[in-house]
Amino acid sequence: NLVRAEKYQSEYIKADRREIKMRRLAKSRGQFYVPAESKLAFVIRIRGINKVAPKVRKVLQLFRLRQINNGVFIKLNKATINMLRIAEPYITWGYPNLKSVRELIYKRGFVKHNRQRVPITDNFVIERKMRQAHQIQCVEDLVHEIFTVGPKFKHASNFLWPFKLNTPTGGWRKKANHYVDGGDFGNREDKINKLLRKMV
Repeated sequence: NLVRAEKYQSEYIKADRREIKMRRLAKSRGQFYVPAESKLAFVIRIRGINKVAPKVRKVLQLFRLRQINNGVFIKLNKATINMLRIAEPYITWGYPNLKSVRELIYKRGFVKHNRQRVPITDNFVIERKMRQAHQIQCVEDLVHEIFTVGPKFKHASNFLWPFKLNTPTGGWRKKANHYVDGGDFGNREDKINKLLRKMV
């Protein structure tokens, strides 16, 4: 498993270097570098269910966001982006970096095992449930599958129980306002990582 972790690490480093290179190249040509669209989002529920429209309630159920401060990984595509728009006033979301994905899984990760919520304390429970069908046999495999939105992403994210996070320091301040207007809800892009530091 150490070998796998090292392999992934070098893959992440290469991707980072490629990103830096492309950025520099664009700058030297006087162009803007537009990074590839994010495929991964982390979504957090920030409001309760009082007076929730049925459509919004349905989206929150599909995302498995049953309580305030629950969070889940979502693969971004046309369908999920539409769902995020429907539920937007009740959620905040953004693009988690590798550090955030890793911290969430290692510090707050629970998986479904015999219908129970089991903490990820070692590779045993992952190997037992995921190895045969999905070739995921250790925590780093799980991190890699989620972060790269790999072919087994759906199984990996459903295997993870929704994350129960702390209320951010100072609480949610302006739940009724969009993030771009100084509020809490909506897409905060890569600023989600700053928020997660306060919640994990």
